Amino acid sequence: MDKNFQEEFTQVIKFKPPLYKQRHQFVKDLVEKYKPKKVADLGCADCSLLRMLKFCSCIEELAGLDICANVMKEKMHTLSPLPADYLQPSERSLTITLHHGSVAHKDPCMLGFDLVTCIELIEHLEEPELKKFPEVVFGFMAPSIVVISTPNSEFNPLLPGVMLYRHPDHKFEWNQAQFQSWALETARCYDYSVEFTGVGHPPTGMERAGFCTQIGVFTRKYPQSGESVLSEKPTEAVYKTVFKAVYPSLKDEKYLQNAVISEVIFTAQIIKHRLTSKHEEYGNDPERKSKFQPSMDCFSDYLGKLVVEKNMEPFVSGNEVYIPLAIIFSFPKVNRLCGTFEKLCKLIAGKVTLSSDGSAVMFSIEGE
Repeated sequence: MDKNFQEEFTQVIKFKPPLYKQRHQFVKDLVEKYKPKKVADLGCADCSLLRMLKFCSCIEELAGLDICANVMKEKMHTLSPLPADYLQPSERSLTITLHHGSVAHKDPCMLGFDLVTCIELIEHLEEPELKKFPEVVFGFMAPSIVVISTPNSEFNPLLPGVMLYRHPDHKFEWNQAQFQSWALETARCYDYSVEFTGVGHPPTGMERAGFCTQIGVFTRKYPQSGESVLSEKPTEAVYKTVFKAVYPSLKDEKYLQNAVISEVIFTAQIIKHRLTSKHEEYGNDPERKSKFQPSMDCFSDYLGKLVVEKNMEPFVSGNEVYIPLAIIFSFPKVNRLCGTFEKLCKLIAGKVTLSSDGSAVMFSIEGE
């Protein structure tokens, strides 16, 4: 629903937070509960729901579909990675794709999703599209969960300014019985169960009107047969891809290597400074020294334990400082990034200066 239009007719009944935010939060709560990896938003419009969902750590693939390409194009840049995403790549992979097309058509790019959302979508569909919609979403796409929200017409008399429908593009608005009848029949035909709820509580004393937005949460009863999908799979794509963003991820060897090299050098530099001069980082400022001393003391304690456990320690030889890789690998972040000592050696080979036998990171202290 258009947000500006919504504000016009909610002059008396004010939803806090706004109704569209409540719908988005409802979807986010479902995502946090079921942890889907692939989520598609049909009728994604300005991509505001996708922008919220991209921060959910379980999601690895997001897709949006809308019949109006211009609306998507206005906001699609907000789905692009930020500089910070490249500086600190996530441990998960994330791809976001936007498609231009109709929910009445089947396209293989929409197969394999765990969760499909249709937020304030079906009331915008013409009758022929609405008839095809269940077969496309429940029969062809067949995700584990489908969330459908739509206006509840029984709430309309409580909204000032609403004469027939809440938005000029709405083709219909169902009451609770009509929506539940359609949803139950759809669920029966495609082996789904459905639960009804909503957002936007009615005023006290008007509970019979129901939620302002009614919601059906459909759950597939049985795993989808791979053979049935292949038999119905279109041979040609019908949607047009208008946007695609692949976020930097530590699952990509290039970004992982950069992260490991940075962390190895950072850790080795701290050890080197503790080894060569405890006072080097503090200078002659007593206040600065007292500020950093506790954290550095904790670091020294941890380093001391590692030296005992590994039966080796950093050492200075002439103008060179040697920090054993085994000590660096034992630091939590390095360990988590690499997983194995062998992978650590592989990732930093040729990128970090090592001792002749490759067992230690080597720094020159000449001129320090």
